Amino acid sequence: MSQVYLITGASTGFGALAARALATTKEKHIIFAGMYSHNGDTRRYEKDIAAFNKEKDADIRPVSLDLLNQDSCNSAVKHVLESTGGKLDVVIHNAGHMNYGPAESFTADQYMRLYDVNVVGAHRLNQAVLPHMRKQRSGHLIWISSSSVYGGKSPMLGAYFAAKAAMDSLAQSYARELNLWGIETTIVVPGVFTKGTNHFEDAMHPGLLGVAKEYEEGPTKGVAEQTMAGTAGVVPEDADPSLVADALVVVSQAPRGKKPYRVSVDPAEDGSREGGAIVDRFGVDFHRRLGLEGLLKVSV
Repeated sequence: MSQVYLITGASTGFGALAARALATTKEKHIIFAGMYSHNGDTRRYEKDIAAFNKEKDADIRPVSLDLLNQDSCNSAVKHVLESTGGKLDVVIHNAGHMNYGPAESFTADQYMRLYDVNVVGAHRLNQAVLPHMRKQRSGHLIWISSSSVYGGKSPMLGAYFAAKAAMDSLAQSYARELNLWGIETTIVVPGVFTKGTNHFEDAMHPGLLGVAKEYEEGPTKGVAEQTMAGTAGVVPEDADPSLVADALVVVSQAPRGKKPYRVSVDPAEDGSREGGAIVDRFGVDFHRRLGLEGLLKVSV
């Protein structure tokens, strides 16, 4: 059955690939693609979507969405509901922003910005969409996490990794509180992909240049370059970010009440699959000890 999706950060990367993959399944899902760019101009992304719709007979609809602004989140959700007669089934929390450089070389304000984009932005959108989903007693939240949360953590990405860990933790809390409302949760965990996305090109640079220079010239000289080279070496040549979009299609086809809780897409195999499984199992066991076993399964 066709469903209505709202995908954040759908201008490029995982979000754009997911929008196209979901819009061309046999179910022909309606996709609202959240559009945002640093310079405020999303016309080229919208033009690409129009061409794709025409070529593939798809229904991807651009919608302006700035996760740093509550009014923008409210407006986007209102637009979706008004356009579909009150239908919104799935939200994919995909938008994110990376950093690259020594953890010490980023200002506190830069850390706050990364948390705002990667964590608080998803919360803002939830506050706009969840009243609708709770009223209809159904819905599906999909969170795009990171293998760094429970897998290997390379240097130079500390602020981003911390923000993604916070997002994953927030997703877990939301999941337990929303199950009885009939709202399912899936946490999708991509590993590192070195091509096919704009993650590294758009990464935030250190705000404290003097500190960054000390790391570049001191005992840590060469660590940043070795990290990039090493990362490229552990990622298989055929690792394509479209694998994440393919996983989202599989998730979309799972019946209501049986959506997977955590899905790993990690070509580099950094241990996140195993680490996440252990943490999730401990979480289930602890809920049972608390007498909250009823929160572990979605109410259908």
